[in-house]
Amino acid sequence: MEIDKYDTITLEEMNDIRLMNRIDTKFVTTVPILHRLLALAADDYRVQETAGKRILDYYTLYFDTPAHSMYIAHQNGKKPRQKIRIRRYVDSDICFLEVKNKNAKGRTKKKRIQLSDVSHSFNPESRDFLTPRCKYDINSLRPQIENSFSRITLVNRQLTERITIDTNLKFHNFENDVSLDLSQFVIIELKRDGNKPSPISKFLRQLRVQPSRFSKYCVGCAKTDTSLKQNRFKPLFSYLTKLLSK
Repeated sequence: MEIDKYDTITLEEMNDIRLMNRIDTKFVTTVPILHRLLALAADDYRVQETAGKRILDYYTLYFDTPAHSMYIAHQNGKKPRQKIRIRRYVDSDICFLEVKNKNAKGRTKKKRIQLSDVSHSFNPESRDFLTPRCKYDINSLRPQIENSFSRITLVNRQLTERITIDTNLKFHNFENDVSLDLSQFVIIELKRDGNKPSPISKFLRQLRVQPSRFSKYCVGCAKTDTSLKQNRFKPLFSYLTKLLSK
């Protein structure tokens, strides 16, 4: 694959990157376009390598209420809003329980604690962590959906931006036992210093890849349960269909 030609950067070096005026932008494209993008960007970026691996596997378990309150808040464009999830870094077997809040200005803040393993229920330590932070009744939260994906992380040579590239995205809905394979799509997220130029932005424009809002949780829920209200996501779904027709 094209990333075999990239120079590497370690996780420790990545931790030194501080994006003080950060702008986050997501893009959705297809696997063939990703190959072209990686070929174009090789001179300007390094790839994160951990334990000899440049493509790392992730697993996420999302919780919600029986009324799908967190999904509905996002579908209705409500801010502030919240998501509760467990993220497992498969290759290192490290798990975190995370609370993600998006405020009225669109900024996301995340708090987390480490867990010993993925669990579908909350132990006393998890409850102590969630109680002052969760907007919902903890006892009402239940596993809603899980996903898995593989991630490539790039960093530009000036250390002013990070890019995550998620591939092989798959879902399973616990409520109705429906599974979904979206491995034909690639989710790219650019996190950059707003005052600095971005080489990858030029390449994305060259390849006609446009910014797109893409919530893995909401897309997974909507695509595995058509009974859910999903007006907000219809333009995205139309865009995904068009991508596959090119």
